[in-house]
Amino acid sequence: MHKKTITVDGVSVRATFVNTVIVGSGAAGMAAAVKLIEFWSAKGVQKPHERLLVVTAGRTLGASRMSGSDKQTYYKMGTSPRVPDTAEDFAGALTAFGACHGDTALAEGIASLRGFYHLVEVGVPFPHDPWGAFIGYKTDHDPYERATSAGPKTSRFMSEKLEAKARRQGVEIADGYVVAEFITEGGKDSNRVVGLVCLDKSRASGEDAPLSAFFAENWILAAGGPGEIYKTTVYPHGQAGIHGSALRAGLVACNLTESQYGLASTKFRWNVSGTYMQVVPRIFSTDAEGADEREFLTEYFDDMPTMATAIFLKGYQWPFDAQRIVDHQSSLVDVAVHQETVVRGRRVWMDFLANPVGRPGWDGFDIRALGEEALEYLEKAGATQRLPIERLEHMNPPAIEIYGENGIDLHHEPLEIALCAQHHNGGFAVNKWWESNIPHVFVVGEMAGTHGVKRPGGSALNAGQVGAMRAAEYIANVYTAAAGLAVPGEPTAALKNSVRNVLKILEKGRTAATTPDAALEEIQERMTLHGAHMRSRAGAVKALAAALDQLERLNEQGLRISAGADLSKAVSTMGQCLTHVAMLTAICAMFERGTGSRGSHCILDEGGIEMHPRLVDPQTGAPYRFLEENKALREVVVSLAFNEKKTGLFDVWDVPVRPIPVRDIAFEPAWTEFRQGRIYEI
Repeated sequence: MHKKTITVDGVSVRATFVNTVIVGSGAAGMAAAVKLIEFWSAKGVQKPHERLLVVTAGRTLGASRMSGSDKQTYYKMGTSPRVPDTAEDFAGALTAFGACHGDTALAEGIASLRGFYHLVEVGVPFPHDPWGAFIGYKTDHDPYERATSAGPKTSRFMSEKLEAKARRQGVEIADGYVVAEFITEGGKDSNRVVGLVCLDKSRASGEDAPLSAFFAENWILAAGGPGEIYKTTVYPHGQAGIHGSALRAGLVACNLTESQYGLASTKFRWNVSGTYMQVVPRIFSTDAEGADEREFLTEYFDDMPTMATAIFLKGYQWPFDAQRIVDHQSSLVDVAVHQETVVRGRRVWMDFLANPVGRPGWDGFDIRALGEEALEYLEKAGATQRLPIERLEHMNPPAIEIYGENGIDLHHEPLEIALCAQHHNGGFAVNKWWESNIPHVFVVGEMAGTHGVKRPGGSALNAGQVGAMRAAEYIANVYTAAAGLAVPGEPTAALKNSVRNVLKILEKGRTAATTPDAALEEIQERMTLHGAHMRSRAGAVKALAAALDQLERLNEQGLRISAGADLSKAVSTMGQCLTHVAMLTAICAMFERGTGSRGSHCILDEGGIEMHPRLVDPQTGAPYRFLEENKALREVVVSLAFNEKKTGLFDVWDVPVRPIPVRDIAFEPAWTEFRQGRIYEI
């Protein structure tokens, strides 16, 4: 690692030169750092920590540190002593709903236990029985007992324990650096990422641009999902991602249409899945001031047992699912909450101090009247106490404690909730080693678009660990020639261009009228209305046109910058604007391909299936109708790449789904492939 100061147009840029840069410090990014050090050490590399740098906008921020649920799930190969499992079956579960490549799914199954046991070894407190068996449970879209949990803070434990190990290994973490632009060289067919320009938040108090640049041979991008582009979101505050910068650098994106949405609390952003729902709390609404309480769910259900059972089922059918709306299924609850909040402008609450309340003429709540699945579950758990708070205390005390730690006492107050964006199943295209279309650039964690339409709960945590491990192994065994980049005496043309691009944002910001906050609010409103769980062709087309107009306007006029810290917000917001253009482009492309409702979003159409007679579209006055899934589209992954010369800014095309590999090879030839290093070429 080498550091020096480079001057570009009179501006000082602090530059660091190193072999590999990891962008992001969450569970996936820190796993990549730890495993890369281990792989290099095994190969005899001296002082491997000097070849690596972790760059992050906020070490303790991001989804890994700040997100969770009742008992945040980690999904892996089964470890129950009585339930058999195979990696091929695992891959089948990941690819079951389409638009998911079989080779990455198989790799996630095969390497899942390596990743899981590594987490156990670094100190993540996954529970096991007296014989050492990690007993599992079923999660959503899970045919086996593959799920486990270390409690509400599973991913926080992961990132903290992995960071502690990385620090023991001597890994340096550059904290407080906001990604502005990747530095690229070469043409379309030989594009390489050679550097990264960032804004140093610790030096953002003055009027000048506090620029730093990082140069590397290899890159592992692990900066999380684009959580800030939605108004109703459970992503941590500030979880913006770096999708805009990655798109401009030339990385191919895929499955940008596929996100996961679910009910979550809004004051403290936290998923209300699992036991929060399984204890069957009262769910009601109020006006904007918190008055005029109303049992709005009773509009959509015919009796108490049906309504209460649907609430219970939201526990492990937590993500909003287009296939679980009609016939009073659990996702009817999600749409009812959407109708109450987005359409009627009211607020929705969960109350653990009271059981569900019915309408006049209904029987009162009786836990013995629940559906068979719900009653059997609660009886086995011994959770048949009188009130939801008592059932929650019995089943999962940490689920109450996490809110107490954040200023909300479930023993004394209700919990405000909304239907929120929670996870992006799309991202950037990778191969079976998690390498992107640009050589030497790897994408892991939520940035990697490996999940397809629907995924088992907790599989994202496993994918992040496996992807990090695979990327680190490939770098250590294939891209090991250089200890670092040659340090130039003068700034390169590519560096000059990138620095000047950032300086243009600063210059325009001195006279711009629009603030970053106002621009981001426009993006969030648009995406929540037209790019989230309820979508229509007309709405998406209109939204894309407005998004392109906003991006053009911001590129021309800039965003107001009145202080040093505003530059970071402006740069981030410009990235968010391009990201939401890309996502709306993908959504419109899916409409052109004849898409239907799938995964965690509904496609509204007057010729579709009626959701419920009382779920009325305010624009038409008629009940919402949605299209069934077009299952033919499961066989392709819609991909796109930034093209500045194109009117719509993106090229869009279909990539056939790669099947689950089936390879029957004897031990000896497999051993030969491994010894000769040919496993990295196949």
